[in-house]
Amino acid sequence: MHPIDWIIIGAYLAWIIWTGVEHTRGSKEIEGYFLGNRSNPWWAVGLSVMATQLSAITMVGTTGQGYADGLRFVQFYFGLPLAMVILSVTAVPFFHRAKVYTAYEYLERRFDIKTRTLTSALFLVSRGLSCGTIISAPAVILSIIMGWNLTLTVLLIGIPTAIYTMLGGVQAVTWTDVKQMYIIVFGLVAVAIALVVGLPADVSLGDALTVAGATGRMQAFDFRFTLNETYTFWSGLIGGLFLMLSYFGCDQSQVQRYLTAKSEQEATSSLYMSAYWKIPLQVLVLMIGVLVFVFYLFNQPPMLFNPVHEAKVKASPQAGAYAAAEQRFDTAFAARREAATILARVEEPVARAAAESTFLAADADLKAVRKEATALVQEVTGDKAYRDVNYVFPTFVTTHLPIGLIGIILAAIMAAAMSSIASELNALATTTVIDFYRRLVRPEAPDAHYLHVSRIATGFWGIFACVVALFATNLGSLIEVVNRFGSFFYGSILGVFMLAMLTRRASGTGAFVGLIGGMSLVATVAFTRPEISFLWHNVIGAVGVVVVGLLVSVVVPARQAEPAS
Repeated sequence: MHPIDWIIIGAYLAWIIWTGVEHTRGSKEIEGYFLGNRSNPWWAVGLSVMATQLSAITMVGTTGQGYADGLRFVQFYFGLPLAMVILSVTAVPFFHRAKVYTAYEYLERRFDIKTRTLTSALFLVSRGLSCGTIISAPAVILSIIMGWNLTLTVLLIGIPTAIYTMLGGVQAVTWTDVKQMYIIVFGLVAVAIALVVGLPADVSLGDALTVAGATGRMQAFDFRFTLNETYTFWSGLIGGLFLMLSYFGCDQSQVQRYLTAKSEQEATSSLYMSAYWKIPLQVLVLMIGVLVFVFYLFNQPPMLFNPVHEAKVKASPQAGAYAAAEQRFDTAFAARREAATILARVEEPVARAAAESTFLAADADLKAVRKEATALVQEVTGDKAYRDVNYVFPTFVTTHLPIGLIGIILAAIMAAAMSSIASELNALATTTVIDFYRRLVRPEAPDAHYLHVSRIATGFWGIFACVVALFATNLGSLIEVVNRFGSFFYGSILGVFMLAMLTRRASGTGAFVGLIGGMSLVATVAFTRPEISFLWHNVIGAVGVVVVGLLVSVVVPARQAEPAS
């Protein structure tokens, strides 16, 4: 990589770190450290909410998803706008009026300490796993660029971020997030422009997208109702609704964002920002993945996008088989490029149908060779789950973008990752200290003591996330991995809050047993019915908790009428 790109990366990261340190004033007490003294404007909170989601996983994993599968993934977010409307009239006023530090504090007031503790513990496990996945995304990039060991790159990203988070508080996180959003959007638009410019002179953008459409990558809607498909209109609308309600309404990493707002109204406005802009932004990211696919229709792609695994195969006894596969790959690519060029130019319907059939056959041949190469990697490395979808976008960035733009994109990815990781670690530390240490270990202590413990908790969760990151890169598409982790827990956590807010009949024992029942039901479905899409785990968990909780509450009712708000 050119020295100019390194200078850009260094300057940008220094600027972001300086921004974080600059906003640590007012973080000497726990209210300032955890909630920014509840003083942030709605637009800053809204951008922080979006930046926490728009991590390096979005830029690496979602673009890879778009490359491999097209626009279908956008259906995942169809429940988001409705979720934001519901939360704006329920969770936001609820938590603001309760004056809590964490969402789980209320569960003790409504139910009991055991329900609060179990729910908090589930959040810590789920968010710790997700945080590790967020670290793995930029680690993938550095492992490609530097040729470094993945363990080293994970530690280089995770440990400094944990240290940075220890020094700052939620104010530092919020205001660095604001700057991240501007840079990330600029980087995404710049990459999209570079991809369009990189098309052959005689192939227009419309023609190129027509070719992509022949493979199904431009299909954004699938109206089939099936539990076995993850990305359909109904799974996104129903399963996605439950996931988004839990993520934005019950996950401390998001609740903490809008608890920092100046008022209830400004917190509500911050959520509407995500409702309006999240789906268009996801379409942009997925479209970049589609454009990368189109780019590689006319420009030679590598047979495998991960050079580390490729080098291992070439150094193994399977080197001869891999070399033979490379020759077939080059031949298959030439045939596909010719077929794609013809399909992009032909207009007459009958001729277009024939050209499309020829192109799809050539694309299938190329996929077959890549599948063979993937099998060789799995055999040599022993990694049966190997996929290189997470390496597609970083490979394009480092091999085809001009000097300077490479540095901007990589800086944006790394800084976005650090910002998202900081947000997650801050939420994990808040829950650890408020829901466990202050509640169960040392209820009375000065703020300075709690801040010291918060920094220790941040360091612990940073190390935990680094360990998870070492395994996450081999689990498939990173954007899917993080949502699989979340969906295993989110529905059940949402179910507890539904019992708390929507009915007076639920007792503490009912909520506690319901939570265990919901998690048990999700685990049973996940391990015995793997064909059921993980998005439906959110619905199963929430409904399971409510049903079991209400049934147990009939047998063991609340000792007295417990207010629902």
